[in-house]
Amino acid sequence: MMETFGASISEVRNVATGNSNDGTVEMEGFKQRVDEIISKVDKLEQKVHDVENFYSSVNKKQTNMLKGNSTTKDKEKHVPSIKKQQQDALKRMQDLMRQFGTILRQITQHKWAWPFMQPVDVEGLGLHDYYEVIDKPMDFSTIKNQMEAKDGTGYKHIREICADVRLVFKNAMKYNDEKSDVHVMAKTLLAKFEEKWLQLLPKVTEEETRREEEEAEAQLALQVAQEAAQAKMARDLSNELYEVDVILEELREMVLKRCRKMSTEEKRKLGDGLIRLSPDDLSKALEIVAQSNPSFQATAEEVDLDMDAQSESTLWRLKYFVKEALEVQGKNSGSMGGNENQNNNKRKREFCDAIAKTKKKTKKTT
Repeated sequence: MMETFGASISEVRNVATGNSNDGTVEMEGFKQRVDEIISKVDKLEQKVHDVENFYSSVNKKQTNMLKGNSTTKDKEKHVPSIKKQQQDALKRMQDLMRQFGTILRQITQHKWAWPFMQPVDVEGLGLHDYYEVIDKPMDFSTIKNQMEAKDGTGYKHIREICADVRLVFKNAMKYNDEKSDVHVMAKTLLAKFEEKWLQLLPKVTEEETRREEEEAEAQLALQVAQEAAQAKMARDLSNELYEVDVILEELREMVLKRCRKMSTEEKRKLGDGLIRLSPDDLSKALEIVAQSNPSFQATAEEVDLDMDAQSESTLWRLKYFVKEALEVQGKNSGSMGGNENQNNNKRKREFCDAIAKTKKKTKKTT
């Protein structure tokens, strides 16, 4: 559709170049209108591209959305509800963390918790191989600081805290011998922690399931809204394209009113030009005639083209189409090199044979 508009604009511009009754057509104003249409068509092409990309991504089950179009605006409309949902989920998780904090206090207040309250004094205790044995040191003061962090570096999920609590005890059990006091203390406190954790776990699992369901619902709602926005954009595009087509038609009518009629000699030259077209270009030229004359059978085996029976619009469109087509043929012929001169007569015969095979002929009225 975009290509059609581009061609129509080109035709309007071409017809307007110097074809007025008195030669005083205000070309600057006309060109400005054409340029405005071209600019609008360029923007419409980008919108069409965006819509095509969106539906392509939907077909591939991709959820990444395009930027810089109405879909982004539609997403912004849903941000408040999504944010509220996220805030509610965050509050519920914080409540679980507070309950976990109660468990943590019970463990840290145990009489055997003191070795695990602060980071291990590796240098003070002369534990030169500690970092070779322990990959990630952990203690309860570090856990507490991260739980209270306000800069966004804190725990996001209760399971992260649980993992670090286990790490405190497992590090101690890994580094210290099974019969050592620290190993026994760590093993005992870990068992007490796991017992209390199992009591909280059902609530954690319930919250995780609820969060997954809410996120799935939010994503589905957002996708539906995005598809609705794209559908609206497609409808708006259709209306805008129709408006552009109407404007083009108005411009064509305006130009035709100011264009002079084609002379008999020009019609004769046009007929000569049609004969020189390649078979493909000849078919396209006949399609131009059919566009303004529905009864004209462009694809018939034998075609009679009466120049005097054609509208001025059709004749001027044919003229510029033939001119451009022959220029292209000339450039293509020139790019073939020196052998072209030797084969020129042969190529002419081939064109004539090709046209004859199509059984299409033009009838020039002089």
